[in-house]
Amino acid sequence: MTIIEVIKNKKQFLSLLLLADEQENIIDRYLKRGTMYVLDDNGVKAECVVADEGDGILEIKNIATVPEYQGKGYAKALIDFIVKEYADKYSVLQVGTGDSPLTVPFYEKCGFVRSHIIPNFFTDNYDHPIFECGVKLVDMVIFQRNL
Repeated sequence: MTIIEVIKNKKQFLSLLLLADEQENIIDRYLKRGTMYVLDDNGVKAECVVADEGDGILEIKNIATVPEYQGKGYAKALIDFIVKEYADKYSVLQVGTGDSPLTVPFYEKCGFVRSHIIPNFFTDNYDHPIFECGVKLVDMVIFQRNL
C-alpha cells in the first residue's frame, strides 16, 4: 500500500471525487488549492483532498474509497497518513459532512468530535437535494480532532 501526492491532472480521479461530493462545480472550488493524495494498493483504492483553512486548521475537503473496497480501512489509512504528515504544521484537522448514519460513525471512530454546524449548507450550495442513507442533507456538521 502506497500513498502518493497527485500534483497534476487531479481531475483524472473525478469519478472517485464525485463519490464524496456529487457536484463537480463544488469540487472545483477546492481541488486546485487543495493537496490531493491517492492510496494505491494494486490500483487506486481511495483518495483524499486537504486544504489549509487558516488559523492552524487543515480541512479534509474530500475523501472517498472505490465502492467495492469500502470498509477495508483505506479511508482510515489516509486519515492516519494525513494526521502523521501534518501534525507539526497544523493544530486541528477538520472535516465537514452531512448528518448521516453512513459518515458520522466513521469520523467518530477516527477520533473526530462534533464542533459546530453550518446551517443549510447543502440546500444553499447544491443545485439538487442530497440524500444519504435515505436522509436529506441540510446542514453541514463540522468534526474536528487535534493534531
